[in-house]
Amino acid sequence: MSVLIAGCGDLGTEAGLRFVSAGHQVFGIRRSPEKLPPQIRPIRADLSREVPELPANAEIVVIALAAEAPTEEAYRAAYVVGLRNVLDAVDRQTVPPKRILFVSSTAVYPDAAGAVVDESTPTMPTRFSGRILLEAEELLLARAGQATATILRLGGIYGPGRTRLIDQLRAGKAVIPGQPKHTNRIHRDDAAAMIVHLATMNERPASVYLGVDDDSSEYGDVLRFLAAALRLPEPPVGPTSDGGAGDKRCSNRRLRSTGFELSYPSYKEGYRAILAGEGVRHA
Repeated sequence: MSVLIAGCGDLGTEAGLRFVSAGHQVFGIRRSPEKLPPQIRPIRADLSREVPELPANAEIVVIALAAEAPTEEAYRAAYVVGLRNVLDAVDRQTVPPKRILFVSSTAVYPDAAGAVVDESTPTMPTRFSGRILLEAEELLLARAGQATATILRLGGIYGPGRTRLIDQLRAGKAVIPGQPKHTNRIHRDDAAAMIVHLATMNERPASVYLGVDDDSSEYGDVLRFLAAALRLPEPPVGPTSDGGAGDKRCSNRRLRSTGFELSYPSYKEGYRAILAGEGVRHA
């Protein structure tokens, strides 16, 4: 099958390489397509400013956009304008795609005071990031319909090159929240595998899935584990500015029911693999 990945950054590129390994022809849209690996056929376009020219009728379209900055303007340009431009380009194709998968975020959910959140939980985002992503989701469903479109709401992505917590610990800037707060994570490789799985599964996927690992753990426990693995002192407890996502425990039960298997079921396996890649002896 022919696959188009609109937004071929770190996650999109990893997914693209996995599609290639599965025998698919992959096209990737990127502002700087020279950065793409040779296995992915490049398309140069700035999706926040233009409707791209697509060279083939893609059977699968993956939309994995990213904002240039953590601002409302940048989010709207990437997720709403960028999505609209991709859909306008797809509408020009003589054969509509069989599946369109949009990568969203668990930010569309509000603080749940530690309760479990799943696909049936009402979306009531309190931050601009979640509101804009929800607007993009609604745009996709209005344009493509539930029969074609699938939304993958990812938790916080970590992995190669995504080592914010490790960097904070090494810099002595990490703080354990004074109040319990759960964190929902997914390794970059598992996120990419989810994209391929949902886009190519034989059964028609549902319209929404949560893309998180099996372990919605307290943020403090994650920091303590990493500090021990890095042979660093345990971070202090205190107020933290990293509280905007709220306290919720996201469930991956629906995704797991499709037969998807995680390579990194929890942050422990994932971070151990990252530290092993750095040559760090860990706990």
